[in-house]
Amino acid sequence: MATLPFTSFFPLTLSSPSSSSSSKLSTLHAFRASTSQYFSTQHTPRREFLKGLALMPLPLVVLREPPPSHAREVEVGSFLPPSPSDPSFVLFTASPKDTPALRAGNVQPYKFLLPPTWKQARVANILSGNYCQPKCAEPWVEVKFEDEKQGKVQVVASPLIRLTNKPNATIEDIGTPEKLIASLGPFVTGNTFDPEELLETSVEKLGDQTYYKYVLETPYALTGTHNLAKATAKGNTVVLFVVSANDKQWQTSEETLKTVLDSFQV
Repeated sequence: MATLPFTSFFPLTLSSPSSSSSSKLSTLHAFRASTSQYFSTQHTPRREFLKGLALMPLPLVVLREPPPSHAREVEVGSFLPPSPSDPSFVLFTASPKDTPALRAGNVQPYKFLLPPTWKQARVANILSGNYCQPKCAEPWVEVKFEDEKQGKVQVVASPLIRLTNKPNATIEDIGTPEKLIASLGPFVTGNTFDPEELLETSVEKLGDQTYYKYVLETPYALTGTHNLAKATAKGNTVVLFVVSANDKQWQTSEETLKTVLDSFQV
């Protein structure tokens, strides 16, 4: 702290005891004026510090939502086991740690093959069904995987009540393959579905589970110009597996993508 010179308080010589009272008042006024002028031109370190704080721009604080899924930004071949049936693929088996619906018991576990170079993509919280489990009224996205050279896959789950009033209905109870895809087609394309985009349908039996399979050519789809889909019903949910590619990806990876589709099981 700066030291205030004693003499600066008294620029005038103090009078003797015999001086008049008016002289004393003049001296006091001079003292006050001198001290006021001094402090107005001096800044203590604390004042300088506070002044600096006032002039400093406030930092911009950006709050980021925590990742809604446990997607890993690495190739799946580094953490998934090789497929027992085809070691050139790896096997993804969904578990409760992977999705909110599996944790809630709203979806039965499922599995499928993936090329080892693919990566898991994050699912936005609003699409994951996290906000509505265990009683979601609309379909949600379970998991997503992708590879920029080959394509992408996603698992979409729909509440059974959206498609039929029959509890624990099989996929045959819901209707024909064409009827089912008419309801779930927009979740294959990412926007709209035109029945003319449906090139092929088939029915597959795996044990006691029936699957509807689809081949679609979707030039206006957000997911890609080529889409494959496979659907089944189990418990209170219809599970839809979607494999998508653009023209370039389809040209080089069609057989790989069909193998991935065929591998899907609930």
